[in-house]
Amino acid sequence: MPTLPDASLDQLFRMARTHNELGGEVSDEILRQLYDLAKWGPTSANMCPMRVVFVKSREAKARLEPALDEGNRAKTMAAPVTAIVGFDEDFHEKLPVLFPHTDAKSWFEGPREARHVPAFRNGSLQGAYLILAARAVGLDCGPMSGFDNAKVDAEFFAGTAIKSNFLVNLGHGDPGKLFPRSPRLSFDEAARIV
Repeated sequence: MPTLPDASLDQLFRMARTHNELGGEVSDEILRQLYDLAKWGPTSANMCPMRVVFVKSREAKARLEPALDEGNRAKTMAAPVTAIVGFDEDFHEKLPVLFPHTDAKSWFEGPREARHVPAFRNGSLQGAYLILAARAVGLDCGPMSGFDNAKVDAEFFAGTAIKSNFLVNLGHGDPGKLFPRSPRLSFDEAARIV
């Protein structure tokens, strides 16, 4: 498989930034496109536990607002879309379709709490794919914690086995409003080859 061109690597990684101020329009079609890209990222046993609510309407934003920490409220309310990235602790119910060549569902039968770690881990992976997919379709992102998970879960996932993980504001950012880029650890500081 060939390496992507530098322009693509810049868009996905090197020049992509976390935006605090996002505006513009984000169509439903773009949201479908970014999900349809993100869904192809790998997960353990193809479990695909990520569940996403794209909060776009004024009414839905009003439902989300009480759960936001003060520092995230204004920017989230102003963003065209906020993705609530969650994970389904009953993901195993879909495994007969998603992983049909063996009885993977039986691997995860039992108490829901025993499925929390794989659901959270793989849902987090898929949330990262969602950010990269958003960048790939031309959107800027503002991923964040800083909200009351219990309030979000009660408002958007009541009566389900879905738990919120993090939020991602989506839209179009102004590069002129960004802080200088923060450094990253070097390979030798963060990695080793054994």
